[in-house]
Amino acid sequence: MKKVRNIALIIILLGTFVYTLVYLYGKSKPIVIEYNTEKPIITNIIKKTVATGTIVPRKEVLIKSNVSGIVEKVFVQAGTHINKGDVIAQVKIIPDVINVNEAESRIERAKIAFENAKQELERNVKLFSQEAIAKTELIASELNFKNTKQELETAENNLQIIKDGVSKKTGAVTNTIIRSTISGLILDIPIKEGNSVIQSNNFNEGTTIASIADMGQLIFEGKVDESEVGKIKTGMNLILTVGAIENTTFKAILEYIAPKGIVENGTIQFQIKASIELDKNFFLRANYSANADIVLERKDSVLAIPESVLQFDEQEKTFVELQQKNNSFKKIYLKTGLSDGINIQILEGVKQGDVIKGSEKTIEKVE
Repeated sequence: MKKVRNIALIIILLGTFVYTLVYLYGKSKPIVIEYNTEKPIITNIIKKTVATGTIVPRKEVLIKSNVSGIVEKVFVQAGTHINKGDVIAQVKIIPDVINVNEAESRIERAKIAFENAKQELERNVKLFSQEAIAKTELIASELNFKNTKQELETAENNLQIIKDGVSKKTGAVTNTIIRSTISGLILDIPIKEGNSVIQSNNFNEGTTIASIADMGQLIFEGKVDESEVGKIKTGMNLILTVGAIENTTFKAILEYIAPKGIVENGTIQFQIKASIELDKNFFLRANYSANADIVLERKDSVLAIPESVLQFDEQEKTFVELQQKNNSFKKIYLKTGLSDGINIQILEGVKQGDVIKGSEKTIEKVE
């Protein structure tokens, strides 16, 4: 038993010794530091800012109801084209009891005045034929008769308008028929048959019957940060990317920059608008979300290097390290130009074919 214990102890000691040797050997292996390299290239440098927003029609009209009542019939549906004057819906008036009562009372008063004026005119005609009154008195009674007759007709028409929205005098002209005020595409019809609607007036904007827009004229509405708004101006070109349409861009021209910013999430944002050049191969829908790239500055076919290889000394001067023939690196100061955040234009310091020290990589030497 003692012999077995001694053998086990010797084996443990030998294993520990071998492990220590292997560990120390691994720690002593030489580490070779190598670097990725980059070469200057000829490319286009575009400095731009991005504005997020939506695509909206330049001209969009909300058709309101001119009377209060119940939607009796809807003649169109969203997504169809409509011409100016076309009928959209018809509203059945539900008359107000108080208004009806006042209109009926007005008719009764007008009837009484009319009958009185009629009798007075008949009496004055007889008296005038007997030369008992002057002609001026007869003319006055005739005028009074005509006025009371007109008042009675007006009162009767007013009652009919309150009840039906149309009178004998207006004929086919009625405010219960809702018509389009422009030609365009119907974007939305928020009401349905049987819905109640409220007329537009000074105290209420009224119920929207339909939303109609000219989809042949679309604009991009977006916002830019205050740090970028000073760099843009009207007339600049925009490149629109629409989220719903992949692998396609649209051109636009900046035509409006808000003179006043608004606070959003703690930052000042300025609204911009740009007219879109439509492509007949694509149909842009209202309220599509879009991003606009605004080109602030552009340099074509210039010498450039990745910004990741730039280094800075204590005086914040820019330099890179060029690879020499003996694979060592030499510090070279640069004069730089326009940057797009990825590549930067080189004005002086390096030329095509130079090899520039990049990021460090560590590789274990294999023996």
